Amino acid sequence: MAITLERMRADIAAMIHEEPEAIGLDDNLMDLGLDSMRLLTLILAWQEAGVDLDFAEFAERFTLAGWWEAVRRRQGSVGGSDAG
Repeated sequence: MAITLERMRADIAAMIHEEPEAIGLDDNLMDLGLDSMRLLTLILAWQEAGVDLDFAEFAERFTLAGWWEAVRRRQGSVGGSDAG
């Protein structure tokens, strides 16, 4: 099952009790209230969806755009592509 940009945005929004529309691609997610423990929880959930993710890669860029780029790379061309 592929992870979409919309799913990532919704998962992040739920984690910080915001509406998905409130999260911009280039917003600093730490500034919005996401901490490393919540990030780890998100990564584990996305790994359960079948994508092998690296915490360090996510910690480098704390934006939805950066995370989406990492997930797209990891998903490769498996399934469809969702550019968001």
